[in-house]
Amino acid sequence: MSGTVTAVSSNGEYSFTKPNRDSIMLLAGLGVEGDVHAGVTVKHRSRVAQDPTQPNLRQVHLIHEELFAEVSAEGFEVVPGDLGENITTRGIDLLGLPVGTLLRIGDHAVLEVTGLRNPCLQIDNFQDGLLKQVVGRDEDGNVVRRAGVMSIVKQGGAVYPGDTIEAELPSGPHRPLERV
Repeated sequence: MSGTVTAVSSNGEYSFTKPNRDSIMLLAGLGVEGDVHAGVTVKHRSRVAQDPTQPNLRQVHLIHEELFAEVSAEGFEVVPGDLGENITTRGIDLLGLPVGTLLRIGDHAVLEVTGLRNPCLQIDNFQDGLLKQVVGRDEDGNVVRRAGVMSIVKQGGAVYPGDTIEAELPSGPHRPLERV
């Protein structure tokens, strides 16, 4: 399974959106260089409030560009970086990947998928009603999260728009993604 990076984003300050960049540098075990969410332990405010010593399983946020077209059809305007993601992708089913999938990006970078982003009310503060577009329930009543996946950096390297992404599935039984 493969895809393409369409945009990269980072922000050194807490804000919901992240500006697009020409490139980002991934640092092994930390995240995106200069990004407010980089670090060995949790950096998301809600996680820090619970337990600041938790490992940071949310170092890099990836979201599929195809979601933007889906929400656009419902009247919302979302572009890369708007939902706080670091890497916007095209052509790869991020939400269908199992836990532990390795994403080889460009020449050197390797991410390990840790789980689903848990969308929060900040999405409605960005655009009222958007939260219902990225989280809902299936026909069995199970929560369905569509706001991308979270990952950790296994191997650092620069990431650029246009880089290829190759997914390497883990061996053994696959565990479906859950919120992290």
